[in-house]
Amino acid sequence: MKIGYWVLLILALLGIADAGYLTLEHFRMIVLPCPAHPSIWIDCGAVLRSKYAVLFGIPLAVWGLVNYGLMLFLLAWATYGKKRWARYIVLGQSAVGIVMSGYFVYLQLGIIHEICLYCMGSALISTLLFVCSEMMFYAERKRLIITAGRWVYACILKPIFFQMDPEIIHTTMTRSGETMGRLPGMKKVMRIMVKQNLPILYQKLLEIDFEGPIGLAAGFDYEARLTQILEPLGFGFQSIGTITNTACEGNDKPRLGRLPKSLSLMVNKGFRNPGVAVVVQKLAGKEFRIPVGISVGRTNVKQEMSEKEVIDDIVMTFKRLGWAKLKNAYYELNISCPNLYGSVSFYPEVALNRLLTAVDKLKLTKPVFIKMPINETNKDVLKMLAVIAKHSPAGVIFGNLQKDRKNPALDPDEVAKWNVGNFSGRPTYERSNELIALAYKKYKKRFVIIGCGGVFSAQDAFVKIKKGASLIQMITGMIYKGPQLISDINLGLSDLLEKEGYKNISEAVGTESSKKHNQRLELY
Repeated sequence: MKIGYWVLLILALLGIADAGYLTLEHFRMIVLPCPAHPSIWIDCGAVLRSKYAVLFGIPLAVWGLVNYGLMLFLLAWATYGKKRWARYIVLGQSAVGIVMSGYFVYLQLGIIHEICLYCMGSALISTLLFVCSEMMFYAERKRLIITAGRWVYACILKPIFFQMDPEIIHTTMTRSGETMGRLPGMKKVMRIMVKQNLPILYQKLLEIDFEGPIGLAAGFDYEARLTQILEPLGFGFQSIGTITNTACEGNDKPRLGRLPKSLSLMVNKGFRNPGVAVVVQKLAGKEFRIPVGISVGRTNVKQEMSEKEVIDDIVMTFKRLGWAKLKNAYYELNISCPNLYGSVSFYPEVALNRLLTAVDKLKLTKPVFIKMPINETNKDVLKMLAVIAKHSPAGVIFGNLQKDRKNPALDPDEVAKWNVGNFSGRPTYERSNELIALAYKKYKKRFVIIGCGGVFSAQDAFVKIKKGASLIQMITGMIYKGPQLISDINLGLSDLLEKEGYKNISEAVGTESSKKHNQRLELY
């Protein structure tokens, strides 16, 4: 048994002894031996015989005895029965104990103006029980905080947010996050409250340390505001962008919409971002506690651009990022955004080869991930992967938005409200999983795969991991479930991995796609 349990058990026994002695003497009508020092307010008799020594007709000593007795029982149950719920109740019970003890200390000092040393001893025991249980059961404490956060978001914040324009809410949240990241002590408080230390989730990929597998996908922080606040929430990495060579206002409104029944967002931003120069200025000299990536795409303009102009535009963005010597860990190359002007496409093998040849010539020192489409056929995706495998990119991301408006995960009535844009969230989930498995079976030794699309729970993330994704990206799940979802998923993944006997998340990657009965995948 851990030392911490012994400490808690001993404290509970001391509390029982103290409260039991007070209870016995109360019913024997004996004033306890207590040195009386009027000058320093010590008089046990005055306290124990006051009207405040009884609550709801029951002596406070009896309440204390019940409290410590229950604590002892729960600690024994948590220790020998190994029941998590018992640890939750211990935390609650210790919190009740310290609140009540604080109230009784207030009565002595503020009302009665006398002190009972036995009562103060009980208050000290309650305080130590609270502190030690918080330290001993820190994981359960954080689970309770996350559960409370889930309730607050679902019942209070989300109903308010979802009555407002989604783009206004998005801007407000990113600016608020930026402000919070600058406040002294804010990040430390958030780490104490929700962030978990879960070695089972640690991975070293492409010489980059990932403390957790859940990252913020490109498309949310396109103004590079959140690099200092995501780590305390439990994010293991984040992608800024997508960033372009010159500033993009984005497509005409509406640029963002909600489809609650479909657990989806209508996205029509069109690479809205302030441009690489502004992003470089914001990130210059900054340190990051988690790996930060920068997603790069072509400038979205209404006038037609040739393929060469688009490639030159993308290459210049990479060059300007490289010249700035930022401390980002990786890049993304977004070739799959379906909401852009112009006819240039890098899905055809020849065009993709020309683009990647130009990127190769840059000799980038940081790994590049290609953001892939999900609406191409398996055959076409395999052709794209074959081209990518011949070039420098180290990983692929599956994938981008769902273009199929008849996807079974989409509610037709919700889709009918939007004449523009494409869809994130649940409608991308199944196809993303299929393509993760496809890429893993063919290129598991060549690419690090990031799964993106439709993750709303630890189970959703775990499915992608077993399909072949080493890392997970998300946005929509956080918007629908709240920012505490990231820590919730991390905890859930830890539980799922332990339940299935894995010592590290890397052991689970691709296990489902490697099964013999699942070797063949039809091309269509």
